[in-house]
Amino acid sequence: MAAWLLVCNPRKFRLQEMLDEGGELTSWSVGRHLREMREGDAFALWVSGPQGGVVATGQLTGEPFWTDEDDDGYWAEAPGPRHVVPLRVGQWRDSPVPRAWFKGHSTFVGASVLTQPFATNPHRLTEQQWEALVGEVERTTAGTPGVQLPEGDDWDLKPGDEIRRVDLHTQYGGSRQGGISPSKTSENIIFFTDPRTGEQHGYQDLWESEDHFRYTGEGQAGDQVFTRGNKAIRDHLQDGRHLRLFIGSRGVVRYAGEWILDPSRPYSWGRAPSTGGGEERQVIHFHMIRVGAAVTAPDVPVGTDYRVEDETTTPAPATPSAPDPALMAETLTRHRGLQNALAQQVRDRGLRPLSPMPTDPAFDLAWRDDDTLTVTEVKSLRLENESHQLRTGLGQLLDYVDQLSERAPQVRGVLWVERAPSEDRWLGICERAGVILAWPGADAKVWQ
Repeated sequence: MAAWLLVCNPRKFRLQEMLDEGGELTSWSVGRHLREMREGDAFALWVSGPQGGVVATGQLTGEPFWTDEDDDGYWAEAPGPRHVVPLRVGQWRDSPVPRAWFKGHSTFVGASVLTQPFATNPHRLTEQQWEALVGEVERTTAGTPGVQLPEGDDWDLKPGDEIRRVDLHTQYGGSRQGGISPSKTSENIIFFTDPRTGEQHGYQDLWESEDHFRYTGEGQAGDQVFTRGNKAIRDHLQDGRHLRLFIGSRGVVRYAGEWILDPSRPYSWGRAPSTGGGEERQVIHFHMIRVGAAVTAPDVPVGTDYRVEDETTTPAPATPSAPDPALMAETLTRHRGLQNALAQQVRDRGLRPLSPMPTDPAFDLAWRDDDTLTVTEVKSLRLENESHQLRTGLGQLLDYVDQLSERAPQVRGVLWVERAPSEDRWLGICERAGVILAWPGADAKVWQ
């Protein structure tokens, strides 16, 4: 028997409303591990949000299946066609098994629900993790949930979008006052920079480059300490929370994207005057990197446990001038199959396959073997797009290797394709560029 963790975002599915009205949960949307879930498998239902956690346990009553039913029931928006897995809830909890319990339990170190909280359902649980969770569940009394479940995260804004601050907090939570606003209803920490009002309080924020930003912590008088908003920013990665930056602090504010703390130097200490030019005090300077920017510090590890790609795809609805949706679905399926098969080869050789972290470039797959870090780009090939795919993959790999060159003693790139190129010249092109071109059955160079 396998065990799974299903995540519910209450901003998308009104679980509390369903419970209040005596509704019954009989299925859940899933998007990966479709061929591995079986009738009789155990599951736990996790509600997202800082105050969330596991609220129910039960069993799957069948295997995942495709449904075209556009049932909007308790969904905030009709979910549309999707894969669902049938289930039966065996036990509801009076209150969630909180995130803090999972973070503090040694069995869940590296668990995907903590390291990749926004990944597609479901998350796989090991036998040891399931036993530990069941033990914790049995320590409390079962019943009908009597708590208001926290809302989840569903971020819709794009960099450059403007929104009234009052509307921002209505939608995503957080305080309407102050510069750092951790939300209790979503996985976001919303923070603001505004030289018009900040400098009078000693908040000397600095744009070091387009992708690097130094942000002053909160606290207008006395030495700043790691409490409230400052603590939330410092711990955002381990808590699985997003840092959302906005320009301005009142009225209409502009979204400036998602950021992370620089893993090599998350913060430093500085001096700044108190509010109104008062006595100098110690302040916190957070060193932030825009999500997607290159991280070059040598002590920042690369990658996290490999996330298996779902090889089940469905053609998207056809639209005028769009590419053939059936062909796109087929191409995506081949790509994911190639990638998963290569990851299995890595495991078969006693190595650990890796997927990228927010601090990494967007490689498909990586692994370490002693001092060598191998990063790969996977490409499917059709005759009509072969040259384009090979050119694109080669360029991506050269970029990945360059970005990671300071974070491993040796870095090499592998362009993994599904078959031999129709033109042998690509072997020489890749060799001269220092990239290994390989495919199933012609992979000796990869494992040397």
